[in-house]
Amino acid sequence: MSRFDIAIVGAGMAGASLAAAIGKRARVVMIEGEAHPGYHATGRSAAFWSEIYGGPGVQPLTTASGPFLRDPAAEYGGESFLVPRGELWIARRGDCAPLDTLGRAFADSDVAMERCDPARFVPGISDGWDEGLYVPSCTDIDVARLHQAFLKVARRTGAQLRCDSALVAANREIGCWRLILADGEAVEADMLVDAAGAWADPVARMAGVAPVGVQPYRRTVIQLRVDPPAPDTLPLVQDARGQFYFKPEPGGRLWLSPHDETPMDAGDAAPDEIDVALAIDRLNQVVDWRVEAVERKWAGLRSFAPDRLPVYGFAPDCDNFFWFAGQGGFGIQTASAAAWIGAALLLNAPLPDPVSAIDVARYSPARFRD
Repeated sequence: MSRFDIAIVGAGMAGASLAAAIGKRARVVMIEGEAHPGYHATGRSAAFWSEIYGGPGVQPLTTASGPFLRDPAAEYGGESFLVPRGELWIARRGDCAPLDTLGRAFADSDVAMERCDPARFVPGISDGWDEGLYVPSCTDIDVARLHQAFLKVARRTGAQLRCDSALVAANREIGCWRLILADGEAVEADMLVDAAGAWADPVARMAGVAPVGVQPYRRTVIQLRVDPPAPDTLPLVQDARGQFYFKPEPGGRLWLSPHDETPMDAGDAAPDEIDVALAIDRLNQVVDWRVEAVERKWAGLRSFAPDRLPVYGFAPDCDNFFWFAGQGGFGIQTASAAAWIGAALLLNAPLPDPVSAIDVARYSPARFRD
């Protein structure tokens, strides 16, 4: 039976980044139920980095991740994972309240924002969409390359990856965990890390640990061919009332979401035709572009804790079970900061400089204790 210091359940962006951050300081195994890691949430991301996405409680993690994503170390390839995009929040004429709320929420941060006329950025915008808030720091993220970079660094520093090996039993024995995998293998580990995304609570229950209430929600995205083609210079456009967002893709295509959040059990999410139609209807109310074709449609799961902040830390009821979950739709843009925090807490080490000023206690699972 193989023995490890740390077993990480899940090899998506969360598990891979954490394994890379731990590096040679511990013997790590990543346990992945799918044939390829990153199949569910990581592989279905809308792929942007926005300092204000996720709210003020998430912004420090996003901002701290920025320097690494812009200028990664040589072992991560040395080439930026970010491409400039910009972010525009829009609202109807006279509906300034949500934009004012956004501005106040980040007034104490260093995030640059400016009020603007949306027509400056969105050609063909419909009459009445006159209120805008522009955030220039927003970028696209090369999600696939980032995920592969974390996996490569993790493997290079000794971590093992077990795919097609879903966790089927987690038995806590004296001083360690005995984990039974779907392929029939068993491994032992001193610490068990729950980086299972939508499956975070089921993994905890399997291990006899009290769940924290991580709920998966379905998010739909469609790729459209539009006329005129979406300009390459178009920013990420978000409705201030949370009804849609869209961004350009190569070839004049458009990625569009109705910003849906449908609670569901963990599983392989698929788009609902009602949500696809709703997204197109909302787009038609914003711009005068003609939708020529729906070229692709997909859905992914975004998993949130009850307060919509991530959960990092040892379980209050089990001192060798570590939560690394609840990272919602911001798990990719915060991955490096989250991994540095998670590795430091797991190894009882000081927080590294990029995250040393962050109050990590606010992300502790202990906040959910009755």
